[in-house]
Amino acid sequence: MPDRDELLIGEFPFLPKQERAQQKRKALLESGHTLFISKGYEQTTAKEIAAHAGVATGTFYRYFSDKRQLLMSLLEDKLENFLPPEPSWVSSDPESLLASLLEAHNKRLNELGLQRVLPELVLKDPDLAEFLGEARRKIHSRILFGLKQAKDKGLTWKDLELDTVAWAILVLVENGHGKEGQSGKRADFQEISKVICRMVFPPEVLAQLRRK
Repeated sequence: MPDRDELLIGEFPFLPKQERAQQKRKALLESGHTLFISKGYEQTTAKEIAAHAGVATGTFYRYFSDKRQLLMSLLEDKLENFLPPEPSWVSSDPESLLASLLEAHNKRLNELGLQRVLPELVLKDPDLAEFLGEARRKIHSRILFGLKQAKDKGLTWKDLELDTVAWAILVLVENGHGKEGQSGKRADFQEISKVICRMVFPPEVLAQLRRK
């Protein structure tokens, strides 16, 4: 988890040491995970989380200040997994590499299961929005740096406006999973990768990179 851990999660009311208490806290986390996914963050209450876990509402507040703190606990050490992967432009066959990165990212999001809750929370949580916004800017900077390296090697289109293209790539990569959730159809990450690589490389350069 990043340095903003304390800010995002805050101090817990109580951290259990005995096994029975740890089991209750774990049950609350599992209950919150299930209800956040099925009902959404805003529609889920602490009372419902407690009832679903088979404990009293007072027990919930013994371990968590509120449902936000419980959700942040679920996301601890996982927030980076919600961020899109960074493409590599100077490798052999960047198109296939990017497609495999997108597939792996999509798999991670499906395993976490909380990706639908995060946008809902970001709208109401300035601290989380700031953290994720800063993380996106860092990824944009790394994509831009990679594009500059590729351009310096003469691999990209000569008139490429790198900063704009870097943001466009970030949005396309982010929206791959979102499109899958909206349409109900499996996202074609090979096709997304193809579109991105056509933005960056002339056809003859892509062919050259595949032969490396």
